[in-house]
Amino acid sequence: MSIPQIKQKVVAYVRVSTGKQEASGLGIEAQLEYIHTAAKAQHWEVVAVFQETVSGTKAPEQRPEMAKAIAMALSMNIPIVAAKIDRISRDVEHMASLMKRVQLKVATMPQADNFQLHLFAALAEQERAFISQRTKDALKALQERADNGCVESIAKVQRRAHNLVGARQAKADMSKAIIPDGSAPKKISPHVAALMPHVKGFLFDGVKTLQGLADALNNAGHFTSRGGSWHPTSVARLMDSLSVSFMK
Repeated sequence: MSIPQIKQKVVAYVRVSTGKQEASGLGIEAQLEYIHTAAKAQHWEVVAVFQETVSGTKAPEQRPEMAKAIAMALSMNIPIVAAKIDRISRDVEHMASLMKRVQLKVATMPQADNFQLHLFAALAEQERAFISQRTKDALKALQERADNGCVESIAKVQRRAHNLVGARQAKADMSKAIIPDGSAPKKISPHVAALMPHVKGFLFDGVKTLQGLADALNNAGHFTSRGGSWHPTSVARLMDSLSVSFMK
């Protein structure tokens, strides 16, 4: 008779930067999938998921949700797991400081120890610097061509400016859900916003009960914001946040 393997408890941390990742919500879902796949393979038990939208340049301890994750990990003496190392930080100094306080795990390389993670953080920091410089150089060259009268470059500069304005508006729109009765708009998280098309699809397909919608979301692999399963109560809150109802 085999002895059941004891699962290691972990705290999951999910982060997206402002911009396209937040607007799409895909970054969050992908990270949760990485974490849950690794948890299944490594026999981890995810006891909580902390999720936020904040720039990775900010020190981990200064991010509200990461601070909560750190506090829980320390109180329970368990690791924090992220999908990829850059979700924690690409700053070597930040990583080194955090490693002195809490154990870290990364879903894409679950066997890596702190020394290995430190090396990968150094590579990630270098990559970030290279990408930043290449982007600046490309934009500078584009602006110079536009200033010299290049019609194609002028059009690209104008499109970029237009896209930046559109991205800012999309960010504002995604943070709100308009209430049908005309009352004040309701703020929703990127994770909830990303679930909107899936919920509407299930309702369109004929799901007519809270339990039925919970089962549909769970079977499709759509987790709650904390990485757990859906239940009638949490589905009711989700539908209220999205201002949707069952089709008659």
